Amino acid sequence: MTPSLSSPRFFNPLMLWVDVALKTQEMLLSAGSVIQLRTERMAKAGLSPNDVDMAEFQLMSHEKLAAVSESGVAMANQLHTTQFALVNRAVKHWLGSGVALFSLATSTTPAQAVGHAEAFGSAATRSAEAVSQLSSASARIVQRGLKPIHAKTTSNARRLSAGQD
Repeated sequence: MTPSLSSPRFFNPLMLWVDVALKTQEMLLSAGSVIQLRTERMAKAGLSPNDVDMAEFQLMSHEKLAAVSESGVAMANQLHTTQFALVNRAVKHWLGSGVALFSLATSTTPAQAVGHAEAFGSAATRSAEAVSQLSSASARIVQRGLKPIHAKTTSNARRLSAGQD
């Protein structure tokens, strides 16, 4: 069973990127199988493919266009809903960390230095959290874009390899 995007596993940016890598690997392996099977079919059909061969050859183009279109829309939607706000937040916190660091560097008393150090620590923590969220959002964008292509590739591999038996 594949975990849903709302499972605790997907709150960790590293695990999101691992999931992307695993799905990409599975898709690439399936794509290799599909390419091999379709190339063999084309070679066997030669210059006079039958109606079934022609339907399969036309299906290749239509499927690719549909999957790429669906992928683009999914990525654009995810990008629109999360990425812009997170980039703004990350930049804001990063700049806030810079101001806090400069304030710490220009402290004139020990008490002022302690206060500025605490402010810098808080600002740095917020900045790191924003960057982590940005990484997670980026991985989700890639997941959304990969999903339709992965689905079509793996289903083609199953369908075409079943036809070989």
